Amino acid sequence: MAKTYTLAIIGCGKVAHLHAKAIGNLPNAKLAAVWSRTRSSAEKFAAAYNAKPYSDIGQMIRENGIDFAIICNPHPYHKDVAVEAARAGANILIEKPLASSLEDCDAIIAACRQSGVQLGVISQRRWYAPVQRVYQAIRDGKIGTPALGTVNMLGWRDQKYYNSDPWRGTWDMEGGGVLVNQSPHQLDILLWLMGEVDEVYGVWRNLNHPYIEVDDTALAIIKFKNGGIGNIIVSNSQKPGIYCKVQIHGSNGASVGVQTDGGAMFIAGASSVLEPPVNDLWTIPGEEHLLQEWIREDSAEFERIDATIYYFGLQIKEFLQALDEGRPPFVTGEDGRRVVELFSAIYRSTRENAPVRFPITN
Repeated sequence: MAKTYTLAIIGCGKVAHLHAKAIGNLPNAKLAAVWSRTRSSAEKFAAAYNAKPYSDIGQMIRENGIDFAIICNPHPYHKDVAVEAARAGANILIEKPLASSLEDCDAIIAACRQSGVQLGVISQRRWYAPVQRVYQAIRDGKIGTPALGTVNMLGWRDQKYYNSDPWRGTWDMEGGGVLVNQSPHQLDILLWLMGEVDEVYGVWRNLNHPYIEVDDTALAIIKFKNGGIGNIIVSNSQKPGIYCKVQIHGSNGASVGVQTDGGAMFIAGASSVLEPPVNDLWTIPGEEHLLQEWIREDSAEFERIDATIYYFGLQIKEFLQALDEGRPPFVTGEDGRRVVELFSAIYRSTRENAPVRFPITN
């Protein structure tokens, strides 16, 4: 008989509700407890999902035999709660980004290793069917070797968004802007498909958000260790939200790509996913005709599911499978650290006006 895992949610903000609903759809998972720094928030959230409220993480994990905690509090506060949960013995799946600094990433990873627990980072867009097709095409050698990878993410965030939490838009708290908060999904996919980074040259600017300290736009040129190159353009300064694209061009001249987001940028708990993720580029010889067929299939699937929770559910399900099999999850803590290393290098490159070699130090 398959094990039923006892789960907890740490942090009761907007995205936590999506995780709670996703857990509710899984037959081998039970949400037993929730934690918030504010007792009233924990109580309200717990009442909505038939769980127990806590303001002490260690007590919550021990009293309920928590196997697995999903960390949903704002990323500036990830380190302390993740370390506490790991030391109490819970496996951890943590919302993106893993942290805003490499120092915090390393503290979380070290605590999980020392406690012998698994660590994963939310990157649910890896489970999109069009993203999986791109990955499989590369793995099957259909584009030769990945030679050029590009990320283009053009979207918008208004002043109301930045005013919604006191930590947003500041270096001390958020740790950055569009690179830290809106780009990690696409950066993760780029790194997953292209491999390890050798060198980055980056530039960031604040084009039209004078009420925040951090970047609303950033660009980077990447040299990968496999000899490939890459380009990143990400922005919160384009009205309205437009799209997010990841495209990979191969050494044999064939290209594959995915539009992961379209219509407007998703805000957890405040907006829905407006357009289906679709393959937007596919020039593998003999497969070009499949593009329109896939767009129809993926659009029909999008209408059938609730995309705001469905892909969280797939990632949580895979994490539980990893625990069953005694292996690391599909998206590891080290994967999350690579994203933080990449945006940290772009910030450093702007400060120093020079390329940054990898690995970088804190």
